[in-house]
Amino acid sequence: MGRAASSLDYRELARRRLPHFLFEYIDGGSYDQVTLARNVDDLREVTLRQRVLRDVSELDLSTELFGRKWDLPIGLGPVGLSGLYARRGEVQGARAAEAAGAPFCLSTMSVCALDEVARGVGKPFWFQLYMTRDRGFVRELLAKARDASCTALLFTVDLPVPGSRYRDARSGLSGSPGLAGALRRAWQGACRPGWAWDVGLNGRPHLLGNVAPMLGESSGLEDFLGWIGSNFDSSATWRDLDFIRAEWKGPLVIKGVLDPDDAREAAALGADGLVVSNHGGRQLDGALSTAKALGPIAEAVGDRMTVLADGGVRSGLDVVRMLALGAKGVLLGRAWAYALAGGGQRGVAHMLELMAAEMRVAMALTGCTRIDQIDRSILV
Repeated sequence: MGRAASSLDYRELARRRLPHFLFEYIDGGSYDQVTLARNVDDLREVTLRQRVLRDVSELDLSTELFGRKWDLPIGLGPVGLSGLYARRGEVQGARAAEAAGAPFCLSTMSVCALDEVARGVGKPFWFQLYMTRDRGFVRELLAKARDASCTALLFTVDLPVPGSRYRDARSGLSGSPGLAGALRRAWQGACRPGWAWDVGLNGRPHLLGNVAPMLGESSGLEDFLGWIGSNFDSSATWRDLDFIRAEWKGPLVIKGVLDPDDAREAAALGADGLVVSNHGGRQLDGALSTAKALGPIAEAVGDRMTVLADGGVRSGLDVVRMLALGAKGVLLGRAWAYALAGGGQRGVAHMLELMAAEMRVAMALTGCTRIDQIDRSILV
């Protein structure tokens, strides 16, 4: 871990440590992974203005999001199954974020349930919601989020149906049902003895804690994937925000917006924020990259709601690029999943330290000393 100099170094550590099907799940996108590549490539093409002879001896990375001050404008976004990347992985990730003064958002599809994560940290965190057909279950889940003192709700809207992910089918996560698939995954796990000891044997239970009441105590990965396809509500519309608002009184953030018209709709319906996101290139392949979509959306609604972004961020330099394009905060997905898999809580903490250090360099060389100074004026 001490040799890791970037989040991509943690990607290699994760590849070496995780069973093949889990690494492919983290690393892969949908179809031919065009949007996955665009997220990285388009963000890399964002050119910054280098400015010199400015007093940058004191740099402040703190910011305010949804009524709370954070030490970093970087959050750990919701990542499903992260409790399988390291022992009780969501708790480890939440603790690392808390220590860094960064937001943490728990996925509906987490291994550790809301109450377990709440017991593992000292401060509130955020929760991410998928709309299911059973509104009673959604109501119960939101009540649990309130009981866990979650302070913001990220409502993911870009998964009415699961994306077509070839790498998951080839790895055995989704393409090998029944006993044959279970044996294939077990063999892949046995080939990673460090993971098998830490997670396979000592990281139980391997349930999806938040949806276990619906899935049952003996469900496996194939049940999880099948449950998504049959229970996520593809009939949900903007009208369903009324239902969520009735059950959730805190900040409501719409996650998965790529079009300015959808952003205006979210603002008109009273959402407090949105996340410009294409689900990490895991849904509609060929869709816009976040870097290309962010500017027009921030221009359309940035004065009415808090605009966050994710997708393609691999460094603190990328965070500064996203902020310059119009985001008020940036959520990490793969970057923290790689670090968790490669080094557990310490790996996530180290990755956040690396990102913060990279941000300071980028800010100093663009003449910015505060987060609110990072805007389109530093773009070429």
